[in-house]
Amino acid sequence: MTASNRPPNQLLQMLDAADFDLLRPHLASVEMVRRTVLGEAGSALKHVYFPHSGSVSITVGLSDGQMIEVAMLGRDGVVGGGAALADGIMPADAIVLFPGTASVLEIAAFRAVAAASAPFRELMVRHEQALLAHAQQSLLCNTLHPVEARLARWLLRARDLSDSESLALTQEALAQMMGVRRNAISLVAHALQRAGVIHYARGQIEIVDLRALEATSCGCHSAMKAHQLRLMGPSR
Repeated sequence: MTASNRPPNQLLQMLDAADFDLLRPHLASVEMVRRTVLGEAGSALKHVYFPHSGSVSITVGLSDGQMIEVAMLGRDGVVGGGAALADGIMPADAIVLFPGTASVLEIAAFRAVAAASAPFRELMVRHEQALLAHAQQSLLCNTLHPVEARLARWLLRARDLSDSESLALTQEALAQMMGVRRNAISLVAHALQRAGVIHYARGQIEIVDLRALEATSCGCHSAMKAHQLRLMGPSR
C-alpha cells in the first residue's frame, strides 16, 4: 500500500511498506469524540491510537482536581505508544480536545509489530522523545512566560494540528489546559481581540492575524517545531 492510500497520520505515512503491512491488519478506524478519555493516568492501556484529525490533550492532574496540559498531539503522533512499549500503564491522561478520527489497534497487536520490526520500534521511541521535548518546552513556557505569550503559543499549536483558523474552545477549557484562572484568559483574549489578532465569540476562537499571533507568542512554539523536525522530520 502506497503512502497516499494510508490513513493520514504522519507516523503511519513514515513507515516503509513492509512495516505498514505488519500493522495494517490490526488497524480499525474510530471517531474521536470531544472529551473522550483515551487513556487515564495510572490505568492499564488497552488500545493505541494514531489520530488522523482532531487533537488529543496530554494532561497531568492533582488530587484536588486541578490539571494542566503538558503536550498536545494529533495527526503527527500516537497516543499510548510509549506506554505500550513500556509497562502498559498510562503516565498521564489523554483526552480528546478537538474531535476527529483515528486508527486504533489493541496493545497486544502493537507490541507484536514492535517486537517484529526494529524500524517501527525506533520510530515510536523517536516520537516519545519528541513528545518529551514538547512537555519540557511547555513546562518552561508555563513557568517563565506571561499568559499572553503562552496563549498565543497554545493557539498556534492547535492551529498546526487542525489546519484551521477557527477553533471551537471555551475560555474555561483554555484556562484549565493552561493551568491559569479563567479571568486571566478572559483579559488576554479581550486584549488580543481589541488588537485584531483573534476574534472570540460563543466558544469559538478565530485567528484573524496569524503573523501578529506569531509575534505575540514566545519562542517556545518555534522551539517545539524544531524539536519535531529534528526527531521526526523528512531527513529521518
